[in-house]
Amino acid sequence: MRTRYVAFFLAAVFALGSAFGAAAQMRASPYDFETSVARLEASVAANEMFLVATASASRAAAGQGIAIPGNAVLLVFRNDYARRMLAASVEAGIEAPLRIYVTADETGAVGVRWQVPSAVFAPYKNAALDALAKELDPIFAGIVAQALARP
Repeated sequence: MRTRYVAFFLAAVFALGSAFGAAAQMRASPYDFETSVARLEASVAANEMFLVATASASRAAAGQGIAIPGNAVLLVFRNDYARRMLAASVEAGIEAPLRIYVTADETGAVGVRWQVPSAVFAPYKNAALDALAKELDPIFAGIVAQALARP
């Protein structure tokens, strides 16, 4: 059972990495996994965005007595941005909420990836979405920068 779970987990991580592709930025965190997640969640609020949810494979696995390296996805957006996005393109609704992905490896090193909104919305070739994304790009970069800054 554990082998099957680990194989599923690795496949999911690979798929997420592929999905992020060019639409993602990455930074190493100076903090451990739990601290990184907590700081990111606080930074989302401090940057006036909304944390829709945090999904964590490692926390779920721990609840079953299985230890895997830290893994969490923060789903982030805000209602006024959602309304503007949908007014510009209903099809683009699948992109929200945008994601920030936190991983730890076996050594405890933590990485943070986030979807760059301008890259996420670029395939829609929609001027209103492009304008929205240009507003969101520095917000997401700021969330990560603030969360990973040393006190």
